[in-house]
Amino acid sequence: MNHRIEILTRDGAAFAFECEPQQDVLAAAAAAQLTLPSQCKRGSCGACHASVAEGDYTLGEHAAEALPADDPRAVLLCRTTPRSDLRIVAPYESTKVLRQPVAVRRARIASLETIADDTRRLALQLDPDDINGSAAEFEAGQFVELALPRGEGEGAGEDSGEVRRPFSLANTSNWDGQLELLIRLRPGGAFSGWLRERARVGDALTVHGPQGGFGLFADSLRPRWFVAGGTGLAPVLSMLRRMAEYQEMNEARLFFGVNRVSELFMVDELARLQTELPQLSVECCVRDADDAWRGFHGTPVEALEGALALTNASPDLYVCGPPAMVSAAQAVAVAARVPPSQFASERFAV
Repeated sequence: MNHRIEILTRDGAAFAFECEPQQDVLAAAAAAQLTLPSQCKRGSCGACHASVAEGDYTLGEHAAEALPADDPRAVLLCRTTPRSDLRIVAPYESTKVLRQPVAVRRARIASLETIADDTRRLALQLDPDDINGSAAEFEAGQFVELALPRGEGEGAGEDSGEVRRPFSLANTSNWDGQLELLIRLRPGGAFSGWLRERARVGDALTVHGPQGGFGLFADSLRPRWFVAGGTGLAPVLSMLRRMAEYQEMNEARLFFGVNRVSELFMVDELARLQTELPQLSVECCVRDADDAWRGFHGTPVEALEGALALTNASPDLYVCGPPAMVSAAQAVAVAARVPPSQFASERFAV
């Protein structure tokens, strides 16, 4: 017997669909022509997490760090099989739910530059199409999946023959079809190897997206605090740039962390944003720094913890980075009594 699934979004919208026996909620939504925010679809990244308000279910195998520890009813929709009708509360606005499959577009490399140790800034130019024209429309905080040209990345363990990786967008929506991504090159990675050794300006890529539920809380006037680890800075940059474009005046703080000073990047852009957002303060954090480093010695989560201890405010927290960093930031937020409804995160897929 099929079960009825109802998804309630943060802004009060409801999406209902049927789920067949032994079908996970994410797949059932897709069968109903609804694309819910997700990423890895294998229980690792946490991008499809939500909270079950009513009903019984089975939660399949998943990475423990993919779920918030303070919510006993938290689930991953890609690993949730209903045993009854379910009412599920999602941590994103209704605008993040697509009523059609994820868009697939062609793009070409416009520029590729090294900005820090093993970190590249990749600029893409989307090809115009009949549906979107030349526009690159997305919400600050979302990501795209990039697929390599056919024949690249073979032998890297890709079952489908297509090497596809998710990367957050660092720029904002625009009419010119421009996408900006910050990419950390990983040893042995199929996409990283192609980007490091063979990618050239003009090369074609397939873009799947935009996707994802990470983003600013709509209409919130609370202070906005951002915690970014490494290339987790990308969606944060997108949000800060959006704030500058819309001239939003929320108090804003950024805690940006890397392991070594040589891994810092986009520092000049952050300084430029501070001139456009005078209410923005930036704390660059280096975990393994020598005495010559004049910034914060430690992780961005440690900097966040210290800042929360010195304020009576309850800011909205936006966190992006490795799973361990996100989990640590969430623990700090819980200890500081920041409401769960004011915590948004995106974990690197592992």
